[in-house]
Order: sequence, then structure tokens, then C-alpha cells
Amino acid sequence: MKAKIALLAGDGIGPEIMKEGVKVLSAISKVFDHSFELISAPIGGQAIDKTGNPYPQETHELCLEADAILFGAIGDPKYDNDPSAKVRPEQGLLAMRKQLGLYANLRPVKTFPALYAHSPLKPERLEGVDFLVVRELTGGIYFGDKGLSENGEKAFDTCSYSSEEVRRVALMAIDIARERSKKLCMVDKANVLATSRLWRRVMQGLAAENSDIDVEYLFVDNAAMQLIIRPNQFDVILTENMFGDILTDEASVLPGSIGLLPSASVGNSTAVFEPIHGSFPEGAGKGIANPFGMIRSVALMLDIQFGLKKEADLIEEAIEKALEQKIGTPDLFPEAPVSTADAGQWITDYIQKSGN
Repeated sequence: MKAKIALLAGDGIGPEIMKEGVKVLSAISKVFDHSFELISAPIGGQAIDKTGNPYPQETHELCLEADAILFGAIGDPKYDNDPSAKVRPEQGLLAMRKQLGLYANLRPVKTFPALYAHSPLKPERLEGVDFLVVRELTGGIYFGDKGLSENGEKAFDTCSYSSEEVRRVALMAIDIARERSKKLCMVDKANVLATSRLWRRVMQGLAAENSDIDVEYLFVDNAAMQLIIRPNQFDVILTENMFGDILTDEASVLPGSIGLLPSASVGNSTAVFEPIHGSFPEGAGKGIANPFGMIRSVALMLDIQFGLKKEADLIEEAIEKALEQKIGTPDLFPEAPVSTADAGQWITDYIQKSGN
């Protein structure tokens, strides 16, 4: 197959992990005879430095033309440490999600037996953990009206949702659950928040129309606790923007490193695939960044966007084999780590050998 893929490396460790993702994608293209046209564009702090805009128009146009988008990371300390900065790298990520209509974020979480000792949880709580969080991505408190009083003593952030915003992401979660174990847990705070009561009302209506799906409801505080007590009870979790942001970061500790987890942000036409970790600026250029989240995001792209499940499964197999052999960066194997480039090369070599 042929496809055009936009590469948005971004800030911090973004360029380093993107390089390894591209190596793996190139290996897949050779082994399976695909043709991927890869085009790079700036975003975040690097884009501000070049254009003054964290999401330039030319980057947006490339994303619209692309069949899929690979994204690295965003964020720079020089903006974090300047409260007066009018333009920030993170605004580029929010603008991309909004302008591309990426209304759903998919974050798969699964544990690896080879890394049970790296998780803060006991091994018996990690067995069989394999769930997917569907997070609404373009609504809620992150996109609502916000402001600061003239005297700087009062601030507000507005959380707002429409029934249509809830319905479209809920239908996606239902479709995903139907392809898995037909179990769906919706997380809200309906005992306190009006927006959560809207979510629950819409979901209850859809559940009645899709009776083959087993739907349960948890308040977000209970869900956060259950993720630690018994994470293997979950299969598909559906929730709103801020709750999803917090819960998925909590869930990232289950496998043993946030550097392992991929994600997809999808809409009606295109999709962005990225690791869930941040830009880790203090680690940039040191060869210590974990590329496996980026590489697994490549696998997620091949599976979800292009239907290339065999190719995606091979990448996941390579990751598991690497972990079994203790091939990984310092966050995974501090006693005998390999570099970012060497970890990526190991996966690339495994894929290439499979084609011989």
C-alpha cells in the first residue's frame, strides 16, 4: 500500500524518538512491500522559534493532506518558566486537535510479564491487564471559557459539553467494545457535575440501543482507586477530557514506565499517533529516552488507520521480545541500559530478520 505520513517531531526528546519510529516504519515498508511518503513539519516550541506560531498554517495543511500523522512531544522549559508568555508550545497541540477535529483519544494499556517488577503494584494485580481508554479530546474544561479577574485574585475555567459531543465519542467507544469483550465502563462525576449528568443521560440512552454491550458506571474517584486495586477488571473505559487525561497518566505506571504507552487521537478524517509521555527536555540529546512508546504508536497507526494488523502485531511481538531479553533504556533496565538508538535498532533488526 501507499500512504503519506506527516512527521511532527516537536520538542525535547521528540526528534530522537521520532527517528526510531521512522526506522521501524521503514523496516516494515521493506519487509511487507509498502510505500510510505514521510514529510516533516514543525510544531510546538520549535515552531514558535521559527514562525511565532506553535501550529503554523503550513503544518496544518500538511496534516490535512496526510493519511496519518506521527507526533513526538511538545513542551519547552523556557515557556514553562515564563508565566507571562503569551504563546506556549502546548497551544499547538490543542490547536491541532481542534482544527483537525480529533475528538477521541485512544490509549491502550497492557502489562508485560517481563516488567512486573518495575511496576509499583504487586505482580498478581498486573496479570491480565489489557484495557483501552477512550477519552473525549476537544471539549470540556480544557476548551471552555477561562479568565482571570483584573486584580488577579480570581480565576475561572468553564467545563461545557453538548449531547452531540458526548454521543459521537460514546458511539466510538461502543464500537470498540463490540470488537473486544463487549464490556464498557463510563467514568464520570454525576453526583456533583451537571456535565457528568449529561454524559450519563446520553450514555444510558445509547446503552439501551446497544443492549449487547455490558455498560457500567463509576465515579471518577472510585475509578482511580479501582485502577490500582484491580486494573484487570477493565476492558474499555469511556470518559471526558480532563478525567481521561488524569486516569491515563495514572494507568501509565501499571506497565512499569510511561515511556511504553502509545496513543491515537482520531476524528472523522485523519488521526494522530503519539506516545503519551511528555517532551522530557532534561533528557533531550542524551540518548536515554525510551522509544518504545513511539514505536508502539507506529504499530497503532498501522493497525487502526491502515488495517495492517499483521504488521502491527510484528512490532508488538518485537517489543515483547526486547523486554524479555532486557533490551531497553534506563527507565526500564537501569542496571544495563541501552541507548535510545540501540533500542530502536534492536526492534528494527528483529523486523528485518522476520522478513528473511
